[in-house]
Amino acid sequence: MISRTYTVAFEGIEAKTVEVQCAVSAGLPSFSIVGLADKAVSEARDRVRSALTAMSIAMPSKRITVNLSPADMPKEGSHFDLPIALALLAALDILPREEMQSIMSLGELSLDGSLVPVIGALPSAVAAATEDCTLLCPTGCGPEAAWVDAARVLAAPSLHAVTQHFTGQAPLDVATPGEIDARSHAKDLRDVKGQERAKRALEIAAAGRHHLLFVGTPGSGKSMLAARLPGILPPMRPEEALETSMIHSLAGLLDEGGISRERPFRTPHHTASMAAIVGGGRGAKPGEISLAHNGVLFMDEFPEYPRTVLETLRQPIETGDVVVARANAHVKYPCKFMLVAAANPCKCGYMTDATQACARAPSCGEDYMGRISGPLMDRFDIRIDVPPVCYTDLDLPATGEPSEQIAERVALARDVQTARFAHNDDMRVNADAEGEVLKEIAEPDTEGRALLAKAADHYRLSARSYHRVLRVARTIADLDGAPNVRSPHVAEAISYRVAS
Repeated sequence: MISRTYTVAFEGIEAKTVEVQCAVSAGLPSFSIVGLADKAVSEARDRVRSALTAMSIAMPSKRITVNLSPADMPKEGSHFDLPIALALLAALDILPREEMQSIMSLGELSLDGSLVPVIGALPSAVAAATEDCTLLCPTGCGPEAAWVDAARVLAAPSLHAVTQHFTGQAPLDVATPGEIDARSHAKDLRDVKGQERAKRALEIAAAGRHHLLFVGTPGSGKSMLAARLPGILPPMRPEEALETSMIHSLAGLLDEGGISRERPFRTPHHTASMAAIVGGGRGAKPGEISLAHNGVLFMDEFPEYPRTVLETLRQPIETGDVVVARANAHVKYPCKFMLVAAANPCKCGYMTDATQACARAPSCGEDYMGRISGPLMDRFDIRIDVPPVCYTDLDLPATGEPSEQIAERVALARDVQTARFAHNDDMRVNADAEGEVLKEIAEPDTEGRALLAKAADHYRLSARSYHRVLRVARTIADLDGAPNVRSPHVAEAISYRVAS
């Protein structure tokens, strides 16, 4: 007779249900796992055998066959250990067969039978709730999984504790959600001396999730400005926090099951590979652009990234998702991120300073910035020149607004956008607006329309640039509390578009 239980296989952030079947039949003693299992899954038989031995359970001298259905879906990871062990124990009539059919489980087994935490507990809990199953997981995964439905999540320290629970000897307690990380790690914008125009651009970008490019000499404060962006961003809404946490769960980045409302701020090095930025590698794992979902991707020394890496950003920026296609995997990850890039104007960095520029200026600047293709440059909503700050100004007292005050304006502007797109599932902020929706919400007044037409003709703006100016103008109007886009909003948006 065949015993059954359930687990999941991951395709992107989606957890697909897998039925684990176990049959113990007459024949030469063997233990085989079938169903397109990778090396880690195939090795589960040795871990399961050792764990049962540690519990003083003898393996039967029969043929044991475990099938992972559907058989044509790739199965990867060590989280299949626990469901395989449960199916085997049910086949040996140690655990109740019927009850195992209402259990979805995941967890890696140690040789002594203890359960080791694995990645993906949060999306697994979502899948279990969808299938109306109870989720069984290691103790270390319980706080993470309990965010979905704590009443239906059981967290066990070992396989022995699992058997005691299902045989009525020592019931397991339901898991409790982890703590919400309320700590503020943000730095204050008031620390930045001068750079008022750059601060204003940063505020606008934060309010509408617009892509931003800083260009300036070394030490002008580009990285310093970007590092203070998290301090003015509003916290994630519950649905955004769940989306982002599911991606971070697959990457193993959730700390003790805690979910943070703080928006992610990812800072990859310019030597990062394409797979690290976009996603891929073994199992097509999420990359930095997906880990920055609903947050910020800061790319310092932007022209120094390999050209192939930069060009792969073009499609995700437009669509808000990325499809990682490999020979054995084809997965889709969300990646609605705010791209903030910083670059020197040339290789030496001092093209704009005649006293320090190299002999090749200004041609060196054209060659250096030419590493950023026109189509990619066109996708930046705001471009800002960041001039150097005189050393005498560094000793002056701070006069700018603190991040807390700017964050209040940004939050109010985001609230306006939330209400504006409340009935549109594909749009959340002004940067997402397109088509008829953009025309409706960002139609400028007569003077603004004439100004935009003149600028488009003079600077030969592409259709993409034209629409991005409208989106930025709409955000500026939201920050001003204006119901309609007027000519001053359009003028300021144009100034950021043609700044460099």
